[in-house]
Formats: sequence, C-alpha cells, structure tokens
Amino acid sequence: MKRIIYIILIVTVIILLITFLGNELSKARSFQLFGDLVDHVETEEHVVALTFDDGPGIHSEEVLQVLDEQEVKATFFLTGEEIENEPELAQLMADRGHEIGNHSYSHERMVLKSPSFIEKEVQKTNGLIREIGYKGEIHFRPPYGKKLFILPYHLSQHNQKTVMWNLEPESDPELARDSEKMITYVEEEVKPGSIILMHVMYENRKESLKAIPGMIESLKEKGYTFVTVSDLMQDQGN
Repeated sequence: MKRIIYIILIVTVIILLITFLGNELSKARSFQLFGDLVDHVETEEHVVALTFDDGPGIHSEEVLQVLDEQEVKATFFLTGEEIENEPELAQLMADRGHEIGNHSYSHERMVLKSPSFIEKEVQKTNGLIREIGYKGEIHFRPPYGKKLFILPYHLSQHNQKTVMWNLEPESDPELARDSEKMITYVEEEVKPGSIILMHVMYENRKESLKAIPGMIESLKEKGYTFVTVSDLMQDQGN
C-alpha cells in the first residue's frame, strides 16, 4: 500500500513538473523549440519597431492617421477573421506602406491544438493577407504569445518567423489605465532594437491609442527611428 502511494506521489510530481515546464515554455518570449524567433535585435543603432496586435478594428484609421503625421512605419499583426470583416481597412494599412503580419485566423491560444487546426489558422490568414495586396514577408505572432510544439514546427517548415516583443506597457494594469504612464515606461525601458507591442484596435483601448503620439515623439527626441520588424531584423543582419 505504501509503495502504491509512493508511486502515485511520484507520478503526480512528474505531471505537475511537466505541466509547469510546458506552461513556461509556451509563454517564453525569447525561446522556442523550432524555427526562428525574435523578441528584439542586438544593434547599436537607435532603431525600434512599433507593432500592433489584432484588428483591423474600430481605431484603425485613427492610428494610421497618427502614423502618417509622424512619418512612422509600423507592423500590424492582423487576425484573418477581422481581415474578412474589414478588408478595406486591412488593405489601407498595406497601401500606406506598413508591414502586415499574421496573428492567426481566430485568435485562439495555439497550444494543445491539432496540426490541421494550426495549419488552417496560419495558412488561411496568410492567404487573406495576400488578398489585400501585401507582398512582403509574412511573420507570425502567436495569440497571447502562446506557442509550444506544433505551431513553431509548422512555422519552421514554411520559413515563417515568430515575432514576440520585449516591451509591452499594457501588461501592467496600472500603466494600461494611463497613457502618460505608458509613455514614460517605454521611454525609460527602451533600448536599441526593441520591439514594442501595443493594442489599439478596440473601444476599451482608448488610453493605448492616446499614448501612441506621445510615445513616438518622446522616442524621437531620444534619437530613435521607427522601422518595421523586417527592417529591424535586416539591420541586425547588416
């Protein structure tokens, strides 16, 4: 009886350990088991990439206007479902010279999913991105930053890079409620080669939208230039 209890305890510990390690691996920003991943680049140049997740959405035209006024090119990681709902807005992003990335079709967490589900989510959205006229390389950003085995393997087999981030002011609820605090956070934490993640597409992201002009202006004053993720990686390659 004692031996059975001992075995059960060992199995339980092993299961918990595997679960913990799997969870940590799935949300790691700087590591994955297969393929290429970037969360920032090592460079001495004062360049950063401003990226936006989700959408196209309600504030798409407003953020595009801000970027035009500031003469900044950004990278938009769009979902396939929202591209289908707002194809004109998605095409507008591409027409204005911004980089378009893949953020899955349905924005479900892409862990513990079947290979067929992963393939459909990625490839269907790739096709929709091509339909809006975007011709550049298509990088992938996992919904909620979650990835484990099948997604990285699929991307590696199709030569798609995983793009994460190293600055996300909205991850702190206190910062996310105040645009000025988000601006200050990015100004203090930025470094050459940073990838900044923002969400501005929905009605509840008004403070994030308000933060964008000040964020751009403050970093420009520090000598930073804004580039797309592809250009940032190209800078690293050079």
